[in-house]
Amino acid sequence: MRSSNLRLFLLGGLLVTIGLALVVSGFASSQPDGLEKVATDKGFLETARDHPLADGPLADYAVKGVDNQRLSAGLSGLIGVLVTFGLGLALFALVRALRSRGQDSDPTRAP
Repeated sequence: MRSSNLRLFLLGGLLVTIGLALVVSGFASSQPDGLEKVATDKGFLETARDHPLADGPLADYAVKGVDNQRLSAGLSGLIGVLVTFGLGLALFALVRALRSRGQDSDPTRAP
């Protein structure tokens, strides 16, 4: 696959993912997740402790300060997608840089 095709594919995938994050996240269920449901059913939910980041800006799949629940969940999904994509991009760039650095210093490689 040529570099331009790969970039187009990645951009298309990113745009589809952003669209899904913005739209589909707003329709997420407000019901408890599986772990919380089991904890309620088995009677040990009250022993749960809050995570240290429970008051963070993206806690509970919402953006703090945005009152519209669907918009807040959509923005949270968008932020999650962008952060994940950015970290992945940085990781791949690092691996690529390390690979090219290793090839430059490989003594067995012919000039």
